[in-house]
Amino acid sequence: MTKPHTSVIRILVADDHALVRRGVRLILDREPDLEVVAEAGDGAEAIELARTHEVDLAVMDIAMPRKTGLQATRELLALKPGVRVLMLTMHDNEQYFFQALKAGASGYVLKSVADRDLVAACRAAMRDEPFLYPGAVTALIRHYLDRVRQGEELSEQVLTAREEEVLKLVAEGHSSKEIAEMLFISIKTVHRHRENLLHKLGLRDRLELTRYAIRAGLIEA
Repeated sequence: MTKPHTSVIRILVADDHALVRRGVRLILDREPDLEVVAEAGDGAEAIELARTHEVDLAVMDIAMPRKTGLQATRELLALKPGVRVLMLTMHDNEQYFFQALKAGASGYVLKSVADRDLVAACRAAMRDEPFLYPGAVTALIRHYLDRVRQGEELSEQVLTAREEEVLKLVAEGHSSKEIAEMLFISIKTVHRHRENLLHKLGLRDRLELTRYAIRAGLIEA
């Protein structure tokens, strides 16, 4: 049965195993706000389908023939910058995780716990919030500590007290409306602070703001 498209998240699933694609479709299609609209067997096919289908979110395996999920993610985001991408992988691997973030993925979900995490990850991605499994958060912190030990200079920009407040609340996952209510300011002002933060820190989105907030000690990972 086709779902009403007013608020349904249209999803492209890319994995070279038909059984995995079927399982992902079963998990997602039982949710009223999620619908799989296309399935690809590799990264190249995923790009072709993204050109011909209206897609809000792509769920990509990392290791696929012809084009990997990482290559397809970079190409897809260049083609359609508004699309969100989740990496769905069997690899609990720091190198793949960091490559996925660098490619522009909004989250990293392990296949072993997809039935538990995938739905929440899809919704988080569409709210422009990062979704990281616990081991990934540990990896982020370890990566930061390694950089500190190697004496790398971590650029710290001077933020105003209000910008720090907004950054902390954004990183903790609060919506603009919630932040506005908590700080007694307008939603428009929240958006302005957020844009200023992205510009000042040279960052792109909520995920990178969250990583910065962890590095700056504003929130606990």
